[in-house]
Amino acid sequence: MAQIKRSGGKGVRRAAKSQSRAAGARRAKAKTTSILDRLMGLFPFTEEQWSTIWLTLIIGGAVGLAFVIANLAGVPAMARAQVAVMASDAGFEVKHVRVTGTDRMDEQQVYARALAQKDRPMPQVEIEALRAELLELPWVQDARVSVQLPSTLAIDIVERSPHAVLQKPDTLMLIDASGVELEPVSQESAAEMLRISGPGAAKQVAPLERLLAAAPALSPQVDAAEWVGNRRWNLSFKSGQVLALPEGADASASALVKFARMDGQNRLLGGQVATFDMRSPPRIYMRVPGRADAVELGSGS
Repeated sequence: MAQIKRSGGKGVRRAAKSQSRAAGARRAKAKTTSILDRLMGLFPFTEEQWSTIWLTLIIGGAVGLAFVIANLAGVPAMARAQVAVMASDAGFEVKHVRVTGTDRMDEQQVYARALAQKDRPMPQVEIEALRAELLELPWVQDARVSVQLPSTLAIDIVERSPHAVLQKPDTLMLIDASGVELEPVSQESAAEMLRISGPGAAKQVAPLERLLAAAPALSPQVDAAEWVGNRRWNLSFKSGQVLALPEGADASASALVKFARMDGQNRLLGGQVATFDMRSPPRIYMRVPGRADAVELGSGS
């Protein structure tokens, strides 16, 4: 007599669990895809751009992983060479140079140094060496160098600001507020800028700025400043008159403030006096063209 064997309930339960897991996986995948779609929608990239970004991340990660593995194996030089080859084959090499921040300087000076990195694999780009080279340029106060995958070398220049004109024996030189010489400048271009002169004057630009700040109403009238004997200033005004100040930061600032007050009361600038000598405070000596002796004003004048 044939026996009929009933299939066990365990097989049915296993099948049900398997179907449940598959359904759960599909729901999780759909949920994850939905979240990724929403996140991607937050950024202004097209589908083609997203494909490029993902490809860049994948290749970049593979190159980085290869470098780490080779380093762990104790062959860093070989690793760098191999990573460079892989990066170059994948298109990760300098094909474009982008320079920003060059408003006054000749940006060709930057390109001339950056093009040495052209066609170099990204892992071999000498960022710090290039930055150091750029900092040697007179106009460059700071430089930020970075690589932008897959093929762009980005350079952002922070320029120095022209502050005054240094009058040298044979030329006029544009300088910044710290006295760094930037480039020669013509008489026409220097016409409206403060001129400084005298041996060592470039190193005294910051102290001169503080001195002029002591008398802000008078400062716009100053046309030139001569650093005399490496110890004191002669100020020339737009009126053609000259003010000789005493030595020392405090003494010269005090004298300039006093002169500004006197000018406000008596209109000294634009008058007949050619030279105001305040080197022996509290006295002031005023020299008028055509007079043999200087007129002396005491401390109470």
